[in-house]
Amino acid sequence: MARLNPNETIIPDRDKDKTPAIECIGLGIDFGGLTAVDNFNFALGRTEIAGLIGPNGAGKTTVFNLLTKVYQPTRGQMLLEGRDTKNMNTTQANRAGIARTFQNIRLFKELTVADNVLIGLHNEMDYRLAGAILRLPGYWRAEKIARSRALDLLSIFDMADMSDKKAGDLPYGAQRRLEIVRALATNPTLLLLDEPAAGMNPSETGELMGNIRKIRDMFQISILLIEHDMNLVMGICEGIAVLNYGKIIAKGTPDEIKSDPDVIEAYLGKKGH
Repeated sequence: MARLNPNETIIPDRDKDKTPAIECIGLGIDFGGLTAVDNFNFALGRTEIAGLIGPNGAGKTTVFNLLTKVYQPTRGQMLLEGRDTKNMNTTQANRAGIARTFQNIRLFKELTVADNVLIGLHNEMDYRLAGAILRLPGYWRAEKIARSRALDLLSIFDMADMSDKKAGDLPYGAQRRLEIVRALATNPTLLLLDEPAAGMNPSETGELMGNIRKIRDMFQISILLIEHDMNLVMGICEGIAVLNYGKIIAKGTPDEIKSDPDVIEAYLGKKGH
């Protein structure tokens, strides 16, 4: 099999005439004397669904934290739609178009489903602080528009009828879907999903695959996911990057990745060990 250069940029043909949604050039971060991520070169097409996989401790969540500016890189550059993100903080990165979900669900469980989505819509709320305090007409107009938008987003996942329920009372799979809806409410160009199928049964995972495709097609955004469920990764991702000890060791299509000897060794160890 022809080996792929881990530093090679791979983007779907339909996106090659557009600036990548995200492009990382030599990105790396050190914690004290430990290099957690090194020479991370990666680009994601504007409507691509891609996967970032690797063994536990490979640095995948650290990469997500770099992309969302939870961490500032020690070296390298990250471009969002061609714009340098240097010195951006997490709030600025979100407003610029990066949204994420988390491995451990982080909902406001005492609030309603609708209110969780409304929190995600804060970037679109068009009223001043005084208007909110005094409950002026502009505030109520903005609230009405935002609530209608929240229900529209919930409808995509057939969750509009759950809008008044407490988020913490939802079944596990529905909480996962709600977290994705809240991320979409920030109007992203790049959606990062951290183990979205964690804890799901095969039926829920199959539904999730359909929903991820629906999101990409409906919103025309790029999606990058970390996932250990290989059926999901191989079934939905167009391109996959494999991380091991903080470095990309392979990139390619699902068929190329699952037969790559470096990937097999990273997951299973060397023959005889």
